[in-house]
Amino acid sequence: MGLEASAPLADLVASVRAEFEQRFGRPAGLVVAAPGRVNVIGEHTDYNGGFVLPMAIDRYTVVAAAMADHNTVCLRSATMGDEATLSLSGADDSDRQQTGWAKYARGVIDAFADRGLAAPAMDAVIGSTVPLGGGLSSSAALEVALATAMGLLAGWEIDGQALALACQDAEHRAGTPCGIMDQFASTLCEADHLMLLDCRDRSVKMQPMDDPDVVVLIANSNVKHELTGGEYAERRDQCETAARTLGVETLRDATLAAAQNAGLEDTVFRRARHVIGEIARTPDAAAAIAARDWSEAGRLMYASHASLRDDFAVSCPELDALVDAAEEIGPSGGVIGSRMTGGGFGGCTVSLVDAARANEVAERLGEAYAARTGKQATLFVTRPARGAHVVGE
Repeated sequence: MGLEASAPLADLVASVRAEFEQRFGRPAGLVVAAPGRVNVIGEHTDYNGGFVLPMAIDRYTVVAAAMADHNTVCLRSATMGDEATLSLSGADDSDRQQTGWAKYARGVIDAFADRGLAAPAMDAVIGSTVPLGGGLSSSAALEVALATAMGLLAGWEIDGQALALACQDAEHRAGTPCGIMDQFASTLCEADHLMLLDCRDRSVKMQPMDDPDVVVLIANSNVKHELTGGEYAERRDQCETAARTLGVETLRDATLAAAQNAGLEDTVFRRARHVIGEIARTPDAAAAIAARDWSEAGRLMYASHASLRDDFAVSCPELDALVDAAEEIGPSGGVIGSRMTGGGFGGCTVSLVDAARANEVAERLGEAYAARTGKQATLFVTRPARGAHVVGE
């Protein structure tokens, strides 16, 4: 029960190129890759105007594409084993009622069309090693890879931030009201860097994470609890209630002292306490990692998890089991810090670990998780990876 291996990007590219030629009878004109992402710290801060600290992971969605002489975007998913043909002109309602992965592709076409950027008629094959359903932004990787390929074929003049915002719009059209982090990370991240993103003014600061002795271990709990009570919307409402009571636009401008003296209802206060603390922890963690102050980075990660568990109440027994096991292994066993990542109620944890002991840590973490929950985790390591790019550049 150790680390899961992933196909190298070069192997995925070769496979997608070959499938393109087999399906369309000619070589692809270009191949682009866009990564998934993991958020190292900064959870439920984005819609409160705060900071997030994601990095690209070395799991990619790859698109091999070429211009075509029909008036559609013809897409084949090598990963899912099916196809979608999307109209570029006069699309009727049925064409816009796509499901599964194709709804994100439809969203990309329409989001850019609304910005005056027409997608080209094209054929494409899509392959991916980004895990599906684990909170690692497989949908954002798909959107960014498709948009990058379309833009290069059509000659769009658009910068990375504008492309990311259009891809966020595409995700909204597909029915997910996400913030800006996922698409910004997939588009703009750099190798060996974390991205400190200010969600209020959209400014980006790349923070080095270049210590070769430290890697990121992602543990997928392989559970996703059903959210029957609208928990995400409820927490947003609670944060907005706190901000209104405190007389600020968002909790980015609030202080813990003000929240303590505002007479907030207990649950609303605890939601605000998490957000205010997490907004402060995130740039502190970025600075600690850049300075290789691993003790401080680990402390902040555990504090983040405790706050998400106790004040924001978005963890679950499986995520807690993974973080507790990581903390028990501790620095002497190769674990620097660990926390849940993503919206919560399942999905993944993210840990900083000693590169030389990563496989040992994964073994111990997997065994402890199975013993405590009766479930199997999927674990893999990654370094901070490069954002969207043309393969070969």
